[in-house]
Amino acid sequence: MSDLFSHLDDLQEKASFYLERTKVIQGNIANADTPFYRPVDIKFEKVFYQQVKLKRTHPKHLDPFPYKETRIQKYVINNFVGYDQNRVNVEEELAKLAESSIMYKTLLESMKKEMAKLKYAITGR
Repeated sequence: MSDLFSHLDDLQEKASFYLERTKVIQGNIANADTPFYRPVDIKFEKVFYQQVKLKRTHPKHLDPFPYKETRIQKYVINNFVGYDQNRVNVEEELAKLAESSIMYKTLLESMKKEMAKLKYAITGR
């Protein structure tokens, strides 16, 4: 889209990530009693790229961000082992679920406010 709507695209992209992460975490919680289950989580590299401002100061330096497109990666968590070799820590998963839910709702509210601003600019009311 144009520069006028680029911030809406960024908000939508981040909201999609948190929605997908919420689904993955819910799957981890649902499998908390499954023997030998290993929980998974996802990373969103573009969020990291936007938060950390790095740049090349010399043409021979390595590119700090070799991937310019958005990449969502799943990875297995190997931190906690239960009596049945299940690695799901329900308390930790619930905390991540709350964080993802709050971030998703916050991003949706931001998108609503941005759309209200555009509507106001168009209608003048």
